[in-house]
Order: sequence, then C-alpha cells, then structure tokens
Amino acid sequence: MGVRPERVQEALRREVSLIIQKEIKDPRLGFTTITKVEISKDLKNAHIYYSVMDEKDAINTKHALMSAEGYIKKLIGDRLKMKFMPNIKFKADKTMEHSRRVLEILEKIKREDKKDGKE
Repeated sequence: MGVRPERVQEALRREVSLIIQKEIKDPRLGFTTITKVEISKDLKNAHIYYSVMDEKDAINTKHALMSAEGYIKKLIGDRLKMKFMPNIKFKADKTMEHSRRVLEILEKIKREDKKDGKE
C-alpha cells in the first residue's frame, strides 16, 4: 500500500477516535477504542476496527456505532479535505479477546503441568 492510503487510514483513525470520545453522546457507547482502519486501494471503502473494554458493552457499542455511521462520515467529510469520502463500516476488533483466550489456555496448561509434576 502506498503512502497516501496509509496517511488516510491514520487520519481516519485519529478523527473517528476524537468524534467517538467527544461528540457522540449515545449512552450505548461504552469505553470504545479505535484500534485500526483499513482502507481499500481506491480509497472508497474503509473498515474501522474498534474494541471495547467490557465485553458486556460489545453489542450496545456495535448498535451505537452502526446508527452513527452517517453522522460520523459527515463529520469526517467536514474535517478531512478529500475528493471523495470513503464509505465507512465499523467492525469489532477481536484481537484482545483472542489474546486473552490464548493466555487463559496457556495458564491452564501450566497449572495442569504443575499438578502432574512436569515442572
């Protein structure tokens, strides 16, 4: 990927983060972090990945972000001077959840090894 798409991705990540933190007043939004943005080569579509601190808030956060997509896109369009504003879609970033699960499995194996006297 070239320099321009990377710059656009970072600008989108920064702006969406600010919008979610300071301008979206939806009570369904939990503590949400924008983890990354992937934009298509033609700059027409952007997937914005987010994570939530508490998995109990995941569904509410998903619905809040989906309902705010148009508003967020408009705000981004006002702030970033681009010829075409990409279509945005929010996607849950499962990296933290996956990492937590791997750590749990490793801890379980470690406990079982201790119990069996293998350590």
